[in-house]
Amino acid sequence: MTNPQARKGSQFERDVVSFLQANGHRYAERAYGAGRPQDVGDIDGLIGWTIECKNHRALELSAWLTEAEYERENGHRRFAAVIFKRRGRPTCDAYVLLDLATFARLTAEDDE
Repeated sequence: MTNPQARKGSQFERDVVSFLQANGHRYAERAYGAGRPQDVGDIDGLIGWTIECKNHRALELSAWLTEAEYERENGHRRFAAVIFKRRGRPTCDAYVLLDLATFARLTAEDDE
């Protein structure tokens, strides 16, 4: 991999996996095959979730959520989220982005 942006993105995915594993998600791992027609996200091992990771300077929240939702449908999962890096901050300070429909499905589980 010679593209510096691709290396940066891959490193962030590895950092997210390490953080998740250290914080109760022992089956978290990188999902391979990004960019293929049946892409199902960047992180695997979180049951019911499609996780898309982004390490970009410019924020493209709408496009990222659209991508995550498309990949959620590919993987037939219930929830989709984007984890994106905060400039100059450690992985634990990354943001998690959900759309309102996902938030509603997620929080409705708590009321049952």
